[in-house]
Amino acid sequence: MKKYVLKRLLQLIPILLVITFLSFGMMRLAGSDAVLQKMENTGMVVSQEVIDNARAELGLDKPFLTQYFVWLGNLLTGDMGTSYISGKEVLPTFLSKLPATLLLTAVSIFLTIVISIPLGILAAVKQNRFTDYLIRVCSFLGNSMPNFFVALLLMYFLSIRMPIFPVIANGLSIQSVALPSLTLAIAMSAKYLRQVRAAVLDELSKDYVVGAQARGIRFSVTLWKSVLRACLVTILTLLTLSIGSLLGGTAIVESIFLWDGVGKLAVDAINMRDYPMIQAYVMWMAIIYVCVNLITDLSYRFLDPRIRLGGEEA
Repeated sequence: MKKYVLKRLLQLIPILLVITFLSFGMMRLAGSDAVLQKMENTGMVVSQEVIDNARAELGLDKPFLTQYFVWLGNLLTGDMGTSYISGKEVLPTFLSKLPATLLLTAVSIFLTIVISIPLGILAAVKQNRFTDYLIRVCSFLGNSMPNFFVALLLMYFLSIRMPIFPVIANGLSIQSVALPSLTLAIAMSAKYLRQVRAAVLDELSKDYVVGAQARGIRFSVTLWKSVLRACLVTILTLLTLSIGSLLGGTAIVESIFLWDGVGKLAVDAINMRDYPMIQAYVMWMAIIYVCVNLITDLSYRFLDPRIRLGGEEA
């Protein structure tokens, strides 16, 4: 187990290097940099000399590889640089956005669990009945509507027609996080409840369920103690994938509700060609996905002892 964890953590190093290098290169291919973007936004006409001096001050006049290795060397000392746009240090700025993203992730995952797992189990138990058809129709509708459309519907009905929640987020509060988290939960639940239904149906068709019924064990006991436990691996995989994407920020939803998380920060940084901030976001995403996948693999071992991790002997 220790060797497996160490191996996976060591794999993070080349992954981070490749991702940061590619993101650096892709941003340079965009055709402009932070200086040009900033000058365009001011609407002022400036000389080429002023632009060149500004680029030299930020180090943007140096070759691409030189810029990359300078940034990488600073990163190894714990310095992620200074924002080209705000002039503030990148790491404190990025960390200041994490609480909002963590709150949005936690509430969205909670709502997704509350909605998708019970409805998925109910649809499987009531297979090919009205309840099953109704749940599947709702799932199709949820899958067919993009997040921005769901967000606008919720804003119209729950903020304008019935002023229950604020249209725009105002701090880290339950009222402010309700609409963005519900928007995300509806989309995820619509996708996941069908997979939960399929997993439960697969377990219900197995011999041990029939045997339990033949021995007089109540169906509810078999469902909650055996079937649901067997489906935990599938459910856990779905949830951890969602946690990874949510921790990376959901740019569209955060932008609509002006939720001040890392997703909105990343979109603003990309629009303004703020390379140091983009690299901080890229590093965060890479670390999150590697760690989430590692935690998922380790949890498989505890949920189902039959599953063996890489390096374990059969």
